[in-house]
Amino acid sequence: MKTEMYGYVRVSSKDQCEARQVLALREFKVPERNIYMDKMSGKDFNRPQYRRMVRKLKAGDVLVVKSIDRSGRNYEEILEQWRMLTKKKEVDVVVLDMPLLDTRMSGGNLTGVFVADLVLQILSYVAQTERENIRQRQMEGIAAAKQRGVKFGRPKKQVPEEFARLREKWMQKEVSSRE
Repeated sequence: MKTEMYGYVRVSSKDQCEARQVLALREFKVPERNIYMDKMSGKDFNRPQYRRMVRKLKAGDVLVVKSIDRSGRNYEEILEQWRMLTKKKEVDVVVLDMPLLDTRMSGGNLTGVFVADLVLQILSYVAQTERENIRQRQMEGIAAAKQRGVKFGRPKKQVPEEFARLREKWMQKEVSSRE
């Protein structure tokens, strides 16, 4: 059975640039057709392209990601996904910026598996902690802006003087809402 190489890219929002991740996957020789990308939060793994890619993965395939936090930012879910991929689906995982997280290298060696699991737990913890720190900094920034008088949301519109008369005409079906 022929094994395939897949790549996964994630950025948190549509305005973030995924270029460095895609470039790293191309340099690792991941076929363009097998690169999947989501532009959404890493808070969980409920992402359409990630799920689509996982359905395609079969035993012996290789999944490549630039860094572990690109797969997700939830400690428990990263560990759960890692186990599902490596144990249940029997897929090798390569994390480019962390050579210790290359399951192709462990070869079933108990020490290699132990070190990879340990590193994965530490990095998953760091990824989730960073997500929590980002949220905390965001909340603090919003609170500080509100104290400075910054208004959030759409600006309020003034009600036109003739509003009451037009509303009454609309209620009486004399004019349409579009008019």
